[in-house]
Parts: sequence; structure tokens; C-alpha cells
Amino acid sequence: MFPADFQEQLGDLSGEGFVLRPGLFRKCIEMYTMKEWQQKQEKLKQLSPFVKVNVDLMRKYNAGARLVKLDSTGRLLIPKPLIEQSDLDKEVVIIALPEYMEIWDKGAYHKANMEMDQATLEQLLQEKFGQQ
Repeated sequence: MFPADFQEQLGDLSGEGFVLRPGLFRKCIEMYTMKEWQQKQEKLKQLSPFVKVNVDLMRKYNAGARLVKLDSTGRLLIPKPLIEQSDLDKEVVIIALPEYMEIWDKGAYHKANMEMDQATLEQLLQEKFGQQ
């Protein structure tokens, strides 16, 4: 079930569907609204298709991407290949990031989240946002 509070925050965007793709840096699923996905695709379109590395990048970035929609009961049906690639088990965690969401196996998320201790978090927050 896709959380009702996320549906409420997304408003009409949740009715347009989502794009799911394998996580770029971690074993999770990245979930984009159609609007955010189209913005990513516009950035990729700016790359010349006559440069091999650009085409390789576009192909690799879009590999495994799937369009999904919420069903009438608010469930998000994740394609089996993405479930297997991301090692999702029965319980998942959905994390909201500024441009997209991540869907994680609950155990893997907690393990990954423990990799950064409180002191490192505080240091990074100060470095990245302390001078504003």
C-alpha cells in the first residue's frame, strides 16, 4: 500500500503514475513522479546523441525504468525484476528525498542508515548548510 500521507502530499501528481528505476547508488528502487522523471529526461536530451559515452549514459540511466500507477485501492504494484534487483522482502520503507522517493527493504534501509553516525551527520550538516 502506498502511504496515504504521501498520496495527499503529491495530490494530483499521484494520479499521473510514477517511474520506478533501480537505485543509482544503493540496492533500492528510486520512484519519480512523472513530472520529475520528465525533468530528468530533459536533462538527458541535452546530451549529444552523437557522442557514444552520452548514449551509453542515457541507456544505463534508463535501464530497468518502469511506469507504474496506483491501483484503485492505493496499492503500488512493483514489477518483479525491480523487486529482485533491490532485494525487497515483505516489509519495505519509503523514504522521501527532495526530487524522488526511495523504496527499500526495511532491514537493508536500517543497516544503510546506521552507516552514518550522529557526529558525521552533524559535521556534514554544518559543512553543507552552516554558512547560509
